[in-house]
Parts: sequence; structure tokens; C-alpha cells
Amino acid sequence: MNALVVVAHGSESLEAVTIINVLRRGDVEVTVASIESSFAVEGTRGVMLTAEALWTDVGGRDFDLIVLPGGEKGAQALSDHAGLVEKLKAQRQAHRWTGAICASPALVLSRHGLLDGKKATCYPAFREQLLHYVDLPVVVDGHCVTGQGPASALAFGLQLVEVLRGADQRKSVAQGLLAA
Repeated sequence: MNALVVVAHGSESLEAVTIINVLRRGDVEVTVASIESSFAVEGTRGVMLTAEALWTDVGGRDFDLIVLPGGEKGAQALSDHAGLVEKLKAQRQAHRWTGAICASPALVLSRHGLLDGKKATCYPAFREQLLHYVDLPVVVDGHCVTGQGPASALAFGLQLVEVLRGADQRKSVAQGLLAA
């Protein structure tokens, strides 16, 4: 199983690092890609994130899962990236997994019609932008996993492990993190 975590300047650093770490602990092959012109991305709170690839290098590849960290500025940049939006639409059409947390469910998925008919969660300040908002830390509907924000990043990451690798793998990762 493979996953693409897409980052931009302003991506929520705590969420990005947690998601990447938890997926890798779950034996998911993770590629971190920047939509910026460089591998270095300044996340929230001045935390520097280093991508392994640029969007231009991976945009044509298929992934079992595409994940979007939040952070309002980062989510807006992801939403404005036409290539990523088209890839997310193709991902949904192919019934492959998409994950978004914090501002990204509202500013990326909902804005581009990718949550139509789906229950989802997001950072509460953006809840009015979701037609079927659910006030839970993590929500799964179809092949879409959404999370509320930084405090739910660990639970979100564990849910992503479960949808890709199964409940036993999730439990094993959770135990190793003392989150079981």
C-alpha cells in the first residue's frame, strides 16, 4: 500500500508529521510531495518540512491514499492547485482513498465537490462549509477519511492505517504509540 501526503507553505506541521509518522509505522509506503517550487516547505509555527518529491514528479502516479494536512494557508494553497484537484477527482472516481484533516476537508474537498453526499468533519471554524458536518474527531464515509484538527491527528493517522492495512495493523501501531 502506498500513500501520498501533499504539503504546501502553511500546512499544519503537527498534522503533517503525525500522519507521515503513523502511516510509516503502519508499513505504508509514504511519499511526501510539495506543491511548491522547492522541497523545503514552511509549515505552521515556522516548522520546516522537507518533501521527498515535487508535485510535478508524482502527479501522474497512482496512490492507494492521498492525504491533505490542514492549516488554513496550506489548505488554501492545496485548493488552488489545479493538478492536485484533478488528481483528487480521479482518486474519488477510482474509489481510492482520500484523507483530509483540519481546514482541508472544507477548503479543498468540499470546495471542489469532493464531499458531495458524504458525512465529514473538519476544524470547527469551517463547519458551515460542510453540508453534512459531523462533530467527531475522525469520520469515515465511503473512501474518504476526515479529521478535525491537530489534536485528532493521531486518531486520524491510525484510521488511515486501518483503512489501508486493517484493524490488526492499526492496533499494533496504536500499542507501539501507547495509544491503545
